[in-house]
Amino acid sequence: MKYACLIYDDEKLFDAMPKGEVDAILGEYFALSDELGQSGHLLGGEALMPVSSATVVRVRQGRTSTTDGPYAETKEQLGGFFLIEARDLDEAIRIAGRIPSARLGSIEVRPVMEFER
Repeated sequence: MKYACLIYDDEKLFDAMPKGEVDAILGEYFALSDELGQSGHLLGGEALMPVSSATVVRVRQGRTSTTDGPYAETKEQLGGFFLIEARDLDEAIRIAGRIPSARLGSIEVRPVMEFER
């Protein structure tokens, strides 16, 4: 089954970290990505630009409006995701627990809905 591991961090926490500490965390991400790729668990993933670069789009009564910045003020922001293949939720949770940001923020594990076409 496919699961999205949505990675939430406090961007201000990362901004305040020394460069060496950020580099070490990124190294952990790269190593985990390589390992999960080799084991067949990693189907994809990306890091996202800071929430300040976001644009929110809404369509109301046929009119499109945009707003710069995040949708809502939150302590943690969506910083990226892993798309994984796991036997079940328990295995997906074990994998998510290995994502470095699980120690600093949170990882939301959500099953991917698959549609028949």
